[in-house]
Amino acid sequence: MAQFNAWFREARDSNAIEMPEAMCLSTIDKAGFPDARMVLLKGFDASGFVFYTNTRSVKGRQLAVRDKAALTFYWGPLERQVRIQGIAAPVSDAEADAYFQTRARDSRIGAWASDQSAPLKNRKTLDDRFASYVRKFEGKEVPRPPHWAGYRIKPTKFEFWQGRPNRLHDRFLYVQAKGWKITRLYP
Repeated sequence: MAQFNAWFREARDSNAIEMPEAMCLSTIDKAGFPDARMVLLKGFDASGFVFYTNTRSVKGRQLAVRDKAALTFYWGPLERQVRIQGIAAPVSDAEADAYFQTRARDSRIGAWASDQSAPLKNRKTLDDRFASYVRKFEGKEVPRPPHWAGYRIKPTKFEFWQGRPNRLHDRFLYVQAKGWKITRLYP
């Protein structure tokens, strides 16, 4: 985690990287295929990497069946990539509630209005749903929907990749095995 923290801090401090917290989350679908999409890292510490989503979304349903997941960070201007594999588990309700309240009001209302990943007949349907929730919560706090939560990926494997000239890149694999075993890999 110390190595990730150092690289993340450099990515965050770089003017050339717009969203250092953008990460590719890969889950496994019911046919056993990997399924990847971009999500935003909302926090990390020794216990893992946290993101938030609708639990009824494709990723939420997949994580309910298979708790294994992968994350990939790519910071092109720094010629760095970090790949992480781990086990996903929901964050506590208190943690999800606290984070939900930091979101913009319209984003909180959007979490109620969107049936994420379900087929949508047309944009007007979504806009109408959003408007109905705006009316419902007018003058009130917007609570976290029961189908909106966070997940923490507890890492079991990291790979750090640093681009180098002549494609002779540096790669280091960290695997959890009574502590972390570190292996240098060929590029």
